[in-house]
Amino acid sequence: MAFNVLIVDDSFSMRAVIKRTIKASGFNIGKFFEAKNGIEALNILNEEWLDLVLTDYNMPEMDGLTLITEMKKTENMQDIPAVMITTEGSKQRVAEFMAKGAADYIKKPFTPEEIRQKLNRIMGETDDGEGILDDGDEELDF
Repeated sequence: MAFNVLIVDDSFSMRAVIKRTIKASGFNIGKFFEAKNGIEALNILNEEWLDLVLTDYNMPEMDGLTLITEMKKTENMQDIPAVMITTEGSKQRVAEFMAKGAADYIKKPFTPEEIRQKLNRIMGETDDGEGILDDGDEELDF
């Protein structure tokens, strides 16, 4: 099954890195959607069929934790898994993410293997390592 994924980060270049890393990981993607903050993300979530949200924590206008909180309060969004992708890695911060409803978190920097394993687990897919690009398959310039 292919999954529609929303990437939420205020940095265009970080959204591109996340997208490229997911592609390199072999995770089964249908379509990518992008937002630069939680407000844009909520608008996209109201308009598109999405299976998964990957969000940064620190963003202007609406941060990732507030986005997850709003998603959990909204009937048509509350079952969509949201994963924090952030430099914030303290046990206290991670516990806060999970208490607010995050399905998991990924600490920056990350690898394609880490992305694939976590996303497959969250989405209930088996993780056989298939689909990971070998060094010669595609040049990753990030």
